[in-house]
Amino acid sequence: MVSSGQTPWNVVFFRCVFGGATLIAVCAALGLLRRAYFSWRMMGLVALGGAAVVGNWLLLFASYSRASISMATTVYNTQPFMLVVLGALVLRERITASTLAWFGIAFMGLVMVVRVEPAVLAMPGRYIEGIAYALGAAFLYAVSSIITKRLKGTPPQLIAMLHVLLGVAMLAPFVRFDQTPASASGWADLVALGIVNTGLMYVLLYGTIQKLPTAMTGALSFIYPVVAIVVDWLAFG
Repeated sequence: MVSSGQTPWNVVFFRCVFGGATLIAVCAALGLLRRAYFSWRMMGLVALGGAAVVGNWLLLFASYSRASISMATTVYNTQPFMLVVLGALVLRERITASTLAWFGIAFMGLVMVVRVEPAVLAMPGRYIEGIAYALGAAFLYAVSSIITKRLKGTPPQLIAMLHVLLGVAMLAPFVRFDQTPASASGWADLVALGIVNTGLMYVLLYGTIQKLPTAMTGALSFIYPVVAIVVDWLAFG
């Protein structure tokens, strides 16, 4: 979002457009666009999960322009804890003391490597707002993950495709088409976000969520902030 210069609404909309086009092609090639894969229960759960995913993206991208990418990502990664708690409440999965201990150590390590620059704190209201958005995004991600876990038997490619197509429909009324990127590099950012970070990544992510225990999925989520902090440093100093 930072590199493309677009609003969160535009970024998420075009992410869904390019991601959706990619996933339609993938699902068609795999023969997944068949009636046998669809049911009213499946469509209802997919609609709830898709709304949570789109809300998660909007809030997360909005947080980046208010808090630093590193800090927003750190706050966002309270979601493994939320995921484990929701797994216990909804799926009746057991939470062990060792799981909580390791999660706590991982989060403490994450907090220790984040440095808040004075310039970021120059507008404290926006900074707190950014943290609140990141927390909201974390909760919606956890909700979406729990719903996806309940869709065992539904191909992850199909779930991801339906999520982003729902996103296109949800966001179309709010897109500023008069403020789309004026440069090829801006469009390249959006295309890459749609094809790689949505089309490819979400197929892998949903497949993982369906197969692994909730606590393991949450633990592996800590790879994300490590990568985000490195990219923040390399790309934006």
